[in-house]
Amino acid sequence: MIYRRFGRTDWQVSEIGYGMWGIGGWKESDDVQSANSLDMAVENGVNFFDTAWGYGEGHSEKLLGELVRRHPSKKLYTASKIPPKNFKWPAKPEYRFEDSYPIDHIIEYTDKTLHNLGLEQIDLMQLHTWDDIWADREEWQRAIEDLRISGKIAAMGISMNRWEPENGIKALKTGVLDAVQVIYNIFDQAPEDILFPLCEEMDIAVIARVPFDEGTLTGNITKETTFPEGDWRGTYFVPENLNPSVEKADKLRHIIPEGMTMAEMALRFILMNKTVSTIIPGMRKERNVLANTATSDGKGLSKEQFRILRNHRWDRKPTSWSQ
Repeated sequence: MIYRRFGRTDWQVSEIGYGMWGIGGWKESDDVQSANSLDMAVENGVNFFDTAWGYGEGHSEKLLGELVRRHPSKKLYTASKIPPKNFKWPAKPEYRFEDSYPIDHIIEYTDKTLHNLGLEQIDLMQLHTWDDIWADREEWQRAIEDLRISGKIAAMGISMNRWEPENGIKALKTGVLDAVQVIYNIFDQAPEDILFPLCEEMDIAVIARVPFDEGTLTGNITKETTFPEGDWRGTYFVPENLNPSVEKADKLRHIIPEGMTMAEMALRFILMNKTVSTIIPGMRKERNVLANTATSDGKGLSKEQFRILRNHRWDRKPTSWSQ
């Protein structure tokens, strides 16, 4: 496993991290299977784990706390997210700050997360949604400072809305935040335009989420794919999204290097960007852990392959189904 500097925190984190949404609230998740996958990830060098209260209303956080206690001799970086008070994803300009992240709510849910983790401090706490209309409000900045002083958090970040990588620039410029989580993959390259240069300038860590475009960049989703009842992907992959996503992914099949899967190619594309501190794919099954962690070998992609993939950029705008 290769490790990268996590912005101004100076932490050395695994460039392949672990996204824990799938083991918290999705259907067909199994705690024993999840624990085995998490342990295997640690054995393969993963030391950054990203969860959220919203992943099973704290269930995923509890699994992370158990993992930390199973590996007391290793430094595992814990990251979670505070849900908005109105429990609406994503944030929208019409949502009032008071209904999203008032001070008492930020403090309350940080305490809930720490209780679920069974820890006195979390390494990285994040606001799970964001809209820059709130950037100038001093309350959220004071809350973060209070959490730092109390020792409840070591660092703070925000998670950007889907397909809005610049809706958070003002918040980052306050200097209060240490990390930003954003969708970045073969299709979603827009963070490179403004967000990544700012993060480099301000030494802000970048967490790349949704590396497989919710599954299309694994090559396993087709226009006939259906999802179990209650699975969030069923509401995301509506026909107007599923069909073009599959068509875009199909155009990549003929350029996958020999001996490589589409998923591996997708991860290697992201790893080529040194602004990224860590990638957080979901890895519910042990075979996914082995495949994903194996991409951290320093090889990346050839310059020509990388150039070709950059031509598959797909700029999209938020819609009613792009939660």
